[in-house]
Amino acid sequence: MNKSWTGLGIGNKNKKGEYLDMYFHPDNIYDSDKVIEEVKSHELVKVSDDIPPTNVPEAYLKLHLISLRLVKPNQTNLDGIFGILPNVAWTSKGPIDANELSEVLYKIKLDKKTIRIFSLDKFPALTDYIALDDVRIADTSRVRLGAYLAPGTTVMHEGFVNFNAGTLGEAMVEGRISQGVIVGENSDIGGGASTMGTLSGGNEIKISIGKNCLLGANSGLGIPLGDRCTVEAGLYLTSGAKVEIIDDKGQVIKTAKAKELSNKPDLLFIRNSLTGAIQCKRNLNVNKLNQDLHDN
Repeated sequence: MNKSWTGLGIGNKNKKGEYLDMYFHPDNIYDSDKVIEEVKSHELVKVSDDIPPTNVPEAYLKLHLISLRLVKPNQTNLDGIFGILPNVAWTSKGPIDANELSEVLYKIKLDKKTIRIFSLDKFPALTDYIALDDVRIADTSRVRLGAYLAPGTTVMHEGFVNFNAGTLGEAMVEGRISQGVIVGENSDIGGGASTMGTLSGGNEIKISIGKNCLLGANSGLGIPLGDRCTVEAGLYLTSGAKVEIIDDKGQVIKTAKAKELSNKPDLLFIRNSLTGAIQCKRNLNVNKLNQDLHDN
């Protein structure tokens, strides 16, 4: 069901008077059925789940909605957001228009002062705008605003979560969750593992990972996984890859494209070390997370 939202935001502007960003306190975001009065020094912003953003304040309200868990990934229209958001220098002095950065640096050096530039990007870090007390993020620069982190999620130092992507339950993230990808509860994205997004490269399949799944270290995923599936370390499973289907006796019964196995549960994907063939058989070992790591 599409919903409409209203927010009261505080933003920074460049010298042209154009917004660079906008912050919305959780108490200043409302279901649009409620009548909201304008507040001094705040911008009144309205969005709808089914309508793409048309400016920076609208884009930021939508990103806040996802990171505050009011809207799940892929449930609000973000079409065109890259063309809307400006390139910004995210610094210890606040956001600075990338086109104005050289002048700012010069003035700071003249004054014998210092500034730290954390990134040059269209998206800021989630933790610069959202306060979550029930997750762990080892390197906050690797989780963008617009990421959805369910309670109990742990993102390790090499983990990365893009905007409009994230976890729907307790999860361990040591690899990359690309834009549009959602991960089910009790799943583990191993170190260096990657999920294929839809921003570039021609992939049109929305990747999802079911419950109790494991992506082994340095593996890759290009199909939606069902519940209780495992992809062994180092195996990149693209949608067009040929997969040998193995029965419980270890015999090949047929060959199929990986995409034909999309969303099917209880599968183990491995690479035969002798032939190099990708093989799939019944998964007998269901992934379980270490609860001591996720009791945030």
